[in-house]
Amino acid sequence: MSRAMQCQSCLPWGSWMQLHRFLPGSRGTRSVYLCAASVPGELGSVPVGLGCVHYQGGNQERSVRPSSSRHGLSHLRNVASSDAIKKHQKSLSAWFSHQPNEERQFGPSFSVDAVHVDPVIRESSLEEILKPSPDLTIQNQLQQSCRQVISLQNLFDVDACGRQVKNVVLYGTVGTGKSTLIKKMVVDWCHGRLPRFELLIPFSCEDLSHSHAPISLRRLITKKYQHLRDVVPILGASNLNVLFILNGLERLNLDFRLAGTELCCDPSEPVPPSAIVVNLLRKYLLPEASIIVTTRPSAVRRIPGKYVGRYAEICGFSDTNLQKLYFQMRLSQPSCSGQDGVGSSSGEQENLVEMLSRNLERHNQITAACFLPSYCWLVCTTLHFLYFTKMVPPSQTLTGIYTSFLRLNFSGEVLDSTDPTNISMMKYVAKTVGKLAYEGVMSRKTCFSEDDLQRCFEVEMKTESELNLLEVFRSDVFRFFLSPCVQPGKEHTFVFTIPAMQEYLAALYVVLGEKKTLAQRVGKELSEVVGKVSEDVAVVVNIISKVLPLRFLPVLFNLLKIFPRYFSRLSGKDQDAIAHTMAEELFKEEDYYNDDVLDQINSSILGVEGPMRHPDEAPDDEVFELFPIFMGGILSRRNRAILEQLGCSIKNLAAFEIAKAMKKTVIRNSRKGLPPSELMDYLFFLHEFQNERFTAEAIRSLRTVNLSSVKMTPLKCSVLASVMGTTSHEVEELNLSSCNLDASSLKILFSVLLRCKTLHLQLNSLGSDACKEIRDLLLHDKCMVSNLRLTNNPVGEQGAQYLAEALAGNRSLTRLSLLHTALGDRGAKVLAQHLAKNHHLQELNLGYNSLTDTAALQVVEVAKKHTTLDRVHLYFNDISEDGKRTLDGLRMDRDGVRALVFLTAGTDVSDYWSNILNVVQKNLPFWDHERVRQHLSLILQDLESSRRQTANPWRKAKFLRVESEVKKMLGKLQHGTL
Repeated sequence: MSRAMQCQSCLPWGSWMQLHRFLPGSRGTRSVYLCAASVPGELGSVPVGLGCVHYQGGNQERSVRPSSSRHGLSHLRNVASSDAIKKHQKSLSAWFSHQPNEERQFGPSFSVDAVHVDPVIRESSLEEILKPSPDLTIQNQLQQSCRQVISLQNLFDVDACGRQVKNVVLYGTVGTGKSTLIKKMVVDWCHGRLPRFELLIPFSCEDLSHSHAPISLRRLITKKYQHLRDVVPILGASNLNVLFILNGLERLNLDFRLAGTELCCDPSEPVPPSAIVVNLLRKYLLPEASIIVTTRPSAVRRIPGKYVGRYAEICGFSDTNLQKLYFQMRLSQPSCSGQDGVGSSSGEQENLVEMLSRNLERHNQITAACFLPSYCWLVCTTLHFLYFTKMVPPSQTLTGIYTSFLRLNFSGEVLDSTDPTNISMMKYVAKTVGKLAYEGVMSRKTCFSEDDLQRCFEVEMKTESELNLLEVFRSDVFRFFLSPCVQPGKEHTFVFTIPAMQEYLAALYVVLGEKKTLAQRVGKELSEVVGKVSEDVAVVVNIISKVLPLRFLPVLFNLLKIFPRYFSRLSGKDQDAIAHTMAEELFKEEDYYNDDVLDQINSSILGVEGPMRHPDEAPDDEVFELFPIFMGGILSRRNRAILEQLGCSIKNLAAFEIAKAMKKTVIRNSRKGLPPSELMDYLFFLHEFQNERFTAEAIRSLRTVNLSSVKMTPLKCSVLASVMGTTSHEVEELNLSSCNLDASSLKILFSVLLRCKTLHLQLNSLGSDACKEIRDLLLHDKCMVSNLRLTNNPVGEQGAQYLAEALAGNRSLTRLSLLHTALGDRGAKVLAQHLAKNHHLQELNLGYNSLTDTAALQVVEVAKKHTTLDRVHLYFNDISEDGKRTLDGLRMDRDGVRALVFLTAGTDVSDYWSNILNVVQKNLPFWDHERVRQHLSLILQDLESSRRQTANPWRKAKFLRVESEVKKMLGKLQHGTL
């Protein structure tokens, strides 16, 4: 019977809903081991560090050490084997404690004793594997307790019939943590925490699958582990308790028929590696050895049930308490927050863990995603990228995180080793799941029905091979990308496990050129066939032309060549279509006023704080702004190299042509004046694209950069600095008002700020530490800042000292606004003392700083002698009536300076009344309302008094106009309608 027919018996063809079979969560007490970084990856690759923090739950795990082990140890003491095993343990521990590059690149470097949480392991049976899966939703899964939970230490205990278990099959879908669990088991044995076995020998089935030459078991062991040369001769001849680990059995094609694999009981006899594995499992070779096999569900049936003592399924983190424990351990690592201040960083770490824990408790979609330990790693890595990235290295991008995440989980595996096409798992995912993702993005849909799945996966099933591949995919991979929806009323639909994964796969689908019409696909296949035929014909034509003078043969040969050349020109339009799709999605006007993409990712992980949405309330429109950004990121050289390892090839020429086709459209659209959040997305796209020449041309056209009200995290500051750093052109205006900047942000942006003429830094809570950075900026010999606005920042007296030092030595600044910066008299006097050394400042705003007559007059006296300063703003200060009259008497032609103190100038309205009211109007929401109300009341009284004193009707009209504006402001304050 074909495997497709067997699969139909266990999983009905038409029912995708039966793929809901995530394993239920454990509500009972159990043991949890915290040993090592739980990072996805295969045993054959560089393993992850595994360690020794042991968190014990309610049940005590039994460690059974048979009496025969003591006899084995006594035997070993008399030979050099004990030393050999110690060396073997040391070598294994060092090898399996290595971290993959992704772990070091996208997060803090953890020690061996860092983070690992054992997934739930459930004892199963062959009958349960073969029977159809129950139709479970996430809610039912969370409520149902996980029965028959078994710990890693007890896998080889006697079974229900009292028989000693020798062979264990440990299976689980992609991402459940099979390889990481095995790594932890190996290191546990190396550190004496697995005393049942005296010798442990791990093999990677991927490694074994590459060799077909006959080799003996003894030679195979010494070839992989040379320290065991002294131990190998006694294998099978002593009571040594040996455990073989065979990781990734799906990589091997095993034949248990006697006609396919002969019997072999001699460890010294050379046979193919697959025959060694078969005879070990048959218990014909080393019958006393224990064996643990890890595999994906589709390959479980490759081992006949009579050779398996226990089936165990890895359920991942089906208990939300395990998810919380993992995040607590991982995000609380001291090195997680980088090198900066420990106090503030630890507080931010605790806040992240708390927000993530609350989101998990709500049973949101992220809870379903984190059933898979791999996605827990992705969540932690993404949070580290969002919160603790102080500088962005060229290789660190969000697209790079997702690409590396897929490499860690799939690492170039073929979907089915028995299939002759040998299609890679990731290529199959890009063609099928990518199509579903793309159609969802185009229709702005995130929930998919069973009909949607059938249309994308089953519509083109034509052959037995395609049907078999689909069954393997549904069994092993489907749940890695899609999970049941948790929203009420949508329990029988599917969503992508992580929302951003839909956009990544849609981008991959487009960039790989899978989005083709039927005519394009047929044309491509026909072109390849004709091209191959033309090569063969060329040889024949050359031979015949030497024998027969047939002049028409070369003409026929050239006609055959026309079609491939013509099609190659048409295929170039595919690159234009990809570029057009990317540019069109990047500048969608309906997405202009959403949060920027980094904030969207943050909300999808940590949730949105505030009241829950009512079930009857209409949901917000779905947003897919990461889709074009991922398209650009996938085209970067590094991501293309990783995707090549996964079987998804993107040629250099294709990437070049897409960039060339996209350049004009992207640069033209960027000049239209994007809203701040959309401009941040554009800058992030350029960072993800990793094309320095393209970025330089795009940035050179940006003379004004408005990012006001965008929450500029260290990551966003790093992205802005990195992208703007590709050129050295002057920036006319950079608006960073209300961006949550601090001293560290200014340090990251230092090189960008130097090139800005007008710099808006108002409403950022910039204190004295930030003023120190601003001082260094203004004193730099390459500083171009001419207009600096620091309005509504807590500068204070110490900050004023730093700014005064900057004024004394700066040569570029002409306008400085320190409106509402808590200077006080002392701060103003410090500025006045250093102002005399400045020779370029033209305008100084010290309004709303609680200045009294003494400080205000001292500033004005210095301003009188200043060569260029001609305007000083002093409104909304605590200046007496005498002081106002003194300041009001200043004349530009006589004193060289004009002080803006009040809206009146004697019996007339001040020429600058509109300027003053505009400043007040803009800052009303951020100032103390009671104090502003008092100032406005005094202004209104003064206006009414001056109006009564004048007899000029035109002046009276001006007074009435200004009075009406002031009354409007007072009315807004009283009614709270600002």
